[in-house]
Amino acid sequence: MSEKKISNADVTAKYKQYLFPSTATYYQQPVAIESGKGCTVRDFDGNKYLDFFGGILTISVGHANEKVNAAVRAQMERLGHVSTVYPTLPIAELAEKLVKLAPGKMEKAFFCASGTEADETAVALAQAHTGRQELIALRHSYSGRSLLAQSMVGHSKYRVIPTQVAAVKHAHAPYCYRCPFGLKYPSCELKCAQDIEDLIQTTTMGHVAGIIIEPIMGVGGFITPPPGWMKLATDIVRKYGGVFICDEVQTGFGRTGGKMWGVQHEDGVQPDVMTMAKGIANGYPISAVLTTAPIADAWKAGNISTFGGNPISCAAANATVDQIVDDKLVENAAAMGQVLREGLEALKARYAVVGDVRGRGLMQGVELVKDEKAGDRTPATEATLRLFEETKKRGLIIGRGGLNGNVLRVAPPLVVSKAEVQDALKILDDAFAAISK
Repeated sequence: MSEKKISNADVTAKYKQYLFPSTATYYQQPVAIESGKGCTVRDFDGNKYLDFFGGILTISVGHANEKVNAAVRAQMERLGHVSTVYPTLPIAELAEKLVKLAPGKMEKAFFCASGTEADETAVALAQAHTGRQELIALRHSYSGRSLLAQSMVGHSKYRVIPTQVAAVKHAHAPYCYRCPFGLKYPSCELKCAQDIEDLIQTTTMGHVAGIIIEPIMGVGGFITPPPGWMKLATDIVRKYGGVFICDEVQTGFGRTGGKMWGVQHEDGVQPDVMTMAKGIANGYPISAVLTTAPIADAWKAGNISTFGGNPISCAAANATVDQIVDDKLVENAAAMGQVLREGLEALKARYAVVGDVRGRGLMQGVELVKDEKAGDRTPATEATLRLFEETKKRGLIIGRGGLNGNVLRVAPPLVVSKAEVQDALKILDDAFAAISK
């Protein structure tokens, strides 16, 4: 007697029955992923999809990567878990590797299990180092689900309670397409960055612990700062005694193309603290905080992490980072990102529903509006949902974000080929044509 074949509907029904109702899924009929290889995934009904979201920018070297899997299997056979109270070779090697790859004067590392934890650790470091509590975050930003992270998040829909764990002040995001001051770059003279000084002078005690910035705002809809914005923003915060926390959770490890880190696209800017997760280990749960020795020394209390730096996750991270470097995937992200960007710009010229194309490398955002050609930039949330169904139907899965859920997030693994990018662009073209009828 043969076993009953499991279907998408079976998995989805169990998922909905036992997980929190707030656990969101994409599509009217969710795609239950059964397996994946490279840039392709397969669902339980046998449908194949090009994966251009990569587990929210986490699958950096492709699904079921052989080198990563081999490193994980070898580590599993040797040692699975001991916690940070015992030194292990994988965590020591990974710390050394990250410090050497990082920009500026990063000297010390601490490992956690998620981006949320990394951001929490970074804020605590900034507060301990400066002796101050108030922190500048950005509107449209995202830092995670914890109480502190919800205080920093710049999206109301991600706050479950009116929490104010830390004294967080929200500055304007460098959202050029929807400039909060109604100005245009470069004649704006970076007003949104200049306003941070007024924010500090009028809403804080006049000195701050720091500012946390994503080089490209992930959940916010891949909002990409114009040249000079990050330098001016961080200079102002340092003037008032704060440090610069660079949140590389989504932008790190070559994602933005041509550079290992998103912050490196801005000349003259060096972080005081860096956070990273997602692409670091190709899907294994691990995050890291890097900082200078003096800032690391400011943590005087005891400090452990049960799952941070788990040997298996560290083995996966070491193999992932090695492949990114050895196979020149940072360069591939730049080259394939250029192909992707040119294709998306062509779609913008063709379809009035495409308002803006932005991002870097293999982190490209497409904002959908009612009618860009007619000057109507009303967020086209429903059109975005329809487009999602059309791309799914044609074998492409992508992400979405933005305050109104009207920004496509297109972010394939760093190993993506030109043929796969071109296939995805063809599917997007057909999908836009279908919703434009």
